[in-house]
Amino acid sequence: MGFVHIYCGDGKGKTSAALGLAVRAAGRTKRILLVRFLKNEDSGEVPALRLIPGITVMPCDQEFGFVFQMDQEKKTKAAEYFQRRFEQACQTAAEEKYDVLILDEIMAACNYGMVREDDVAEFLEKRPGRLEVVLTGREPSVRLMELADYISEICMRKHPFEKGIAAREGIEY
Repeated sequence: MGFVHIYCGDGKGKTSAALGLAVRAAGRTKRILLVRFLKNEDSGEVPALRLIPGITVMPCDQEFGFVFQMDQEKKTKAAEYFQRRFEQACQTAAEEKYDVLILDEIMAACNYGMVREDDVAEFLEKRPGRLEVVLTGREPSVRLMELADYISEICMRKHPFEKGIAAREGIEY
């Protein structure tokens, strides 16, 4: 039986935790589908994960930038793109019998209105019974938390960003 995991909080490491699970599952010959939301392809883990047998990273072929910098037209286009991406991920995971589906930054996508949370909840309720689903991001809703079997909160106590240090290649992205 598959379970629902949430990695949330304001600390660094939510995606890293999800990817650790992906590597562990791949090491046991499970099939993993990783779908990233609100991120571009320029992140160090993407090329490395594509080298691991059993892990499929769904390509992100459009880039929209940060939501807070988008005008309304761009937000509308981004929402259409990410909603389709979510629907494609669910369909692919079910039809191609993946063991693990990771929806990275899905909480932010829902919170910004880029993916309909009702659709995420409905998918979790009706997903194939064997499918393990991992959701990452800040501020999961009460509804999504109620559907989860695991919730791990990563809390920031200290971060170089507080000193004005930008994200570093190979460490934060």
